[in-house]
Order: sequence, then structure tokens, then C-alpha cells
Amino acid sequence: MPPLAQNAMLELGGVLPARLAQLFYAPDGSWADQRFLTLVSALFIHTSWLHVLGNMVYLWVFGLPLERRLGGFGMVLVFVLGGALANLFVVVRLPELTSPIVGASGAVSAVVGAYLGMFPSRRIGMLLPLGLYLQFARVPAILVIGSWFTLQLVYTVLGPITGVVAWWTHMAGFTLGLIFALLVRATTQIKLG
Repeated sequence: MPPLAQNAMLELGGVLPARLAQLFYAPDGSWADQRFLTLVSALFIHTSWLHVLGNMVYLWVFGLPLERRLGGFGMVLVFVLGGALANLFVVVRLPELTSPIVGASGAVSAVVGAYLGMFPSRRIGMLLPLGLYLQFARVPAILVIGSWFTLQLVYTVLGPITGVVAWWTHMAGFTLGLIFALLVRATTQIKLG
């Protein structure tokens, strides 16, 4: 895709916190503004194939069991609503940010949080490097997700050395997904996985 078209796509479909934050202070009719649709459209725009692949790996590992438990509608609800609300959280948290936020990381983080809430005692199969060899091991999900969450928290507070990543979307999405799962479990008496 030509750079000009890519920039146009990011500007039109990505979440621009500074632009959306202005709508909070506008007259009442502005809440129906179409720019709020970018909270969802940004979930389906990525900056590179590596960005898409990273999100898809997490979605595959954590999303498939979650979809089996919640059904298709529940999974879409966690993904889209969790991602959109995570993007909205960044708009509120960083209203001066002028670069667009794109990607499904907030939505995938909501799926990871919901997975932990639904399956706190599950184990995840992983290949662990042991010297020159790889060893398959089943690691508790709480340890895998806890490590991931800690890394997100460190990056949110300290920021990465390079690159622009809206780390707040990861934290907000994860928290929203976890809350959703706990509410579902509390209201439906779902057995812990």
C-alpha cells in the first residue's frame, strides 16, 4: 500500500485521542458523532503483518477456549466491546495524544483477561528453551498471563525504549476482559476451568 494511502487509512480509521477528546467538551449532539466509530474501526487496522501475527497468536491461544465457553456472540462482545472501551480509556487517559491508535491489542488483551477470569486454574502448553533443546511443558495460565501482565505494566509505566505503542490499551483491555468474565461467572454459575 502506498504511504499516502496508509497514512489516510490510519487518520480515518484510527483512534485520534486529541480529536475524540474534543468531542467530550462539545455540545450534547456531538455524542452521536461518527468519529466515535473509530473506537471500533481501529481494531481492524494494523501497521504491519507482524502486528497482525502477534495479535492472532494470542487470539488463537486464548480466544478459542474462551469462544467454546462463551459462544460466538460472547466472544465477539468481549473482543469488540473490550477493544473499543480500551481505546476509549486511552482517549480519556491521554487526551493530548495526536498520533493514531490502531490494532487489536486492546481487544486481544480483553480476551486474555476474560480467559484468566474464566479459566484461572488451566495450564498452557509451551516450548521452553533449555540450553540447546526445547522442552514442552504445561505451565499454569496464571503464571503465563501474570508474566505478560507484568511486562505490560512495566511498559505502561516506564515506556519502551523505541516505538509508539499505546500500552494503556493493553492494561485497560485486560482489566475489562477480567471484569466481564467475573461478572459472567457470578451471574451464570459457570464452573471454573
